[in-house]
Amino acid sequence: MSTTPLLYFADGLDFRGQLAMPALSDGAAKLPGILIFPEAPGVGPHVIRRAEALARMHYVALAADVHGDGKLFDDPVSMLDSIKQIKSDPQRLLQRLQAALDALARVPQVDPERIAVIGYCFGGWCALELARSGAALGGAGIFHGALASEQDAGRIRARLLVCTGAADPLVPLGQVTKFSEEMSGAGVDWQVHLYGSTGHGFTSEEAGSNPRPGFGYSASSDRRSWAALLAFLDEVFPKNV
Repeated sequence: MSTTPLLYFADGLDFRGQLAMPALSDGAAKLPGILIFPEAPGVGPHVIRRAEALARMHYVALAADVHGDGKLFDDPVSMLDSIKQIKSDPQRLLQRLQAALDALARVPQVDPERIAVIGYCFGGWCALELARSGAALGGAGIFHGALASEQDAGRIRARLLVCTGAADPLVPLGQVTKFSEEMSGAGVDWQVHLYGSTGHGFTSEEAGSNPRPGFGYSASSDRRSWAALLAFLDEVFPKNV
């Protein structure tokens, strides 16, 4: 298994993702690709660990840059300013998300017909937005990401997995209920895993340093949601070996 930078261009910017590849023999069959959108700060240790874990399971995983130039924020004020700017122009955001998907699809070892997307926090919302745009995805996994959108569910082609905390102040239960009703009305294949006594950012050990109420890591919910993802990917890509 190896992790190397993957460069691509969109929205007038250079983007630098991190591509995790399993060890492959010459002539090996192409593998499913997993696109990973990170938390608001950018591509950091958490999503790189996820990409490497998936590569060890014989997926090709790209931890995608959302800010440009591989920017990883350590200042929350600058980070929030960047996120607000990105979200203020939905078409520019989708251009960036689609460019990451296209970059993964161009990797020679990836089967472009078998790609899923997952995301964490802001990246979870990005994953859902990409699915809502009608992108050619087999599945989309959303981990403690917002579920509300200006886009409706009518164009979704992917199966959806949502893993969220019952005590998450950024994804209240009313939002989960509305999402469930919306997806059912659109005929989407969806599932929601709701974890009790669990707040925002529960998959990332780094979230434990956030002092805000309702935020923090949960080892049990992290373990359960990871198992849910692996089962979901086995459904989406049943012939993966």
